[in-house]
Amino acid sequence: MALTDSRDLPVSTQNARSVEQYETALQLLNGYYGDPLAAIDTALAADPDFAMGHALRAALMVTSGDGTAEPMLRQSVEAGEALHGRANDRERRHIAAARAWLDGEFERSVRLYGDIVIDYPRDLLAIQTAHLEDFLLGQSSMLRDRVAQALPHWDAGMPGYGYLLGMHAFGLEETQLYERAEESGRRALELNPRDPWAVHAVAHVMEMQGRLADGIAWLDGRRDDWSDDNMLAVHNWWHLALFQLEAGRTDEVLALYDRHIKRPAPAIALDLVDASALLWRLHLRGVDVGRRWQPVADDWLGRGVAGYYAFNDVHAVMASLGAHRPAAADQVRAALERAALGNGTNAMMSRDVGLPVADALIAFDQGDYATAIDLLLPVRLIAHRFGGSHAQRDVVSLTLLEAALRGRRSNLAIALTAERAALKPMSPSLHRLVQRADSCRA
Repeated sequence: MALTDSRDLPVSTQNARSVEQYETALQLLNGYYGDPLAAIDTALAADPDFAMGHALRAALMVTSGDGTAEPMLRQSVEAGEALHGRANDRERRHIAAARAWLDGEFERSVRLYGDIVIDYPRDLLAIQTAHLEDFLLGQSSMLRDRVAQALPHWDAGMPGYGYLLGMHAFGLEETQLYERAEESGRRALELNPRDPWAVHAVAHVMEMQGRLADGIAWLDGRRDDWSDDNMLAVHNWWHLALFQLEAGRTDEVLALYDRHIKRPAPAIALDLVDASALLWRLHLRGVDVGRRWQPVADDWLGRGVAGYYAFNDVHAVMASLGAHRPAAADQVRAALERAALGNGTNAMMSRDVGLPVADALIAFDQGDYATAIDLLLPVRLIAHRFGGSHAQRDVVSLTLLEAALRGRRSNLAIALTAERAALKPMSPSLHRLVQRADSCRA
């Protein structure tokens, strides 16, 4: 008789210890805690022919969005493919979805994981992997709708239900359904306080609504639930820093960066993105960050995977420019250009968004604000195509606005600040931008 996981889905192994370790690894992945890779490797050591174990290991690499994980992804996919004859239908489909990502067909990969969710709506691994792929591809509506497809098949007594609500909260936030998003996120945390993704989803709501004091209190008050031994810790510290930055507290932002956001090399890609984006926002405000750029640029350039994922590459360009290494920025830009000429999803991401944003950043750094404006005005409308959240992609709009201010494009600067003021309450940071835009007319 086939063994099942905790949501009654059959697995091909007959080794109960492997299934137990699989569940441990999945729970760690769900909450971004600890070392799920070590747990799933333990499961595979007990049964090397455990196809679902290889599927979970592959999913860890897929969801990293990081080219440095590709060798381990290939290892897991090939091990899973070798078990095709003994794996069940669901396991085979997981491996096929991971194979699509390995082959650079990111959009096909998320479709395949999504098809698993439709046919096996209690497959939490498929749901989370598709959710994170939707995030990496900027597919905002599917961040919401893919989880919604599965929710009717769950109830509060099922293991992992709270994590599902946290994912749905983030999808609701990314589609501007802020009240429902906050409600879903808070409900997720009632069921499981240690759900950093749900904490993060509610923080996003507060960011989008300009609720600075609420956002600071929210993240500060729940630090014990997200800040220790968690892959999302740096990202949530980054959100806290954004609230402080918008409030005009740059000294506190720099202190948060030094204590919690900068990471020793080699950092994971998400942490490097957050470090680069925060330093660039400070750079746009004219804040001297000293030599903080140097190790970030070193880490990006030492990875050797430029051209894998355009969203990462754009942040590597920021770090190179911030560190006053124009040749390094040109090197990353050349990788983006090669990627744009290739095949697969990242070719589109690089061509449509990555290259024009990189060129705009380089132009901005050279004081060519007119070129930066000409590149960023159209690309900001399609920036979702290279992934990330609204909060992350706001760096594109902030760079455009700063280019308009420095380039003395007063009408454009006034229009762009009016856009921001219509979406959020006036903050010290926004007030300063409005004042600067008004002064451009003088």
